[in-house]
Amino acid sequence: MKDMELRYVTQERAALLLGIPENELTRISEESGLGHKERAGGHEETFFTYQELRQICQMTQHVH
Repeated sequence: MKDMELRYVTQERAALLLGIPENELTRISEESGLGHKERAGGHEETFFTYQELRQICQMTQHVH
């Protein structure tokens, strides 16, 4: 199998990549509508595309 390209990252990994706390990323996600939630049984996880991470990065640059 060829190299698999990751298209989505979890909220935890996204927060690490962006260098912001996870609760701040949650707030940004809710306010901007970026990210999407997936539910499996009783567990819910938020995922982000790399394009969404780029948009969040650009948004947070203007805030600081």
